[in-house]
Amino acid sequence: MAVKLRLKRGGAKQRPFYRIVAADSRSPRDGRFIEIIGTYNPIVENYEVKIDEEKALYWLNNGAQPTDTVRSLLSKQGIMAKYANSKKEGK
Repeated sequence: MAVKLRLKRGGAKQRPFYRIVAADSRSPRDGRFIEIIGTYNPIVENYEVKIDEEKALYWLNNGAQPTDTVRSLLSKQGIMAKYANSKKEGK
């Protein structure tokens, strides 16, 4: 089973709110998911991102592939750098 870290949309029309989830790559965007990793609110000024770092690193270490948007959010939170450092230390 290929796992992706991606956004699941919620909220009303013109007022999006996203959950960052680990989901099977074959499931639809707003369909079934495995675990919620965090949230992303692009509406508030200076957008709001909350990510559980331990869960994100767990899924990355187990082979989950983040989508482009989620990769960007993880990078801004410094999680992708920690993931890269943990891979270098493992070698």
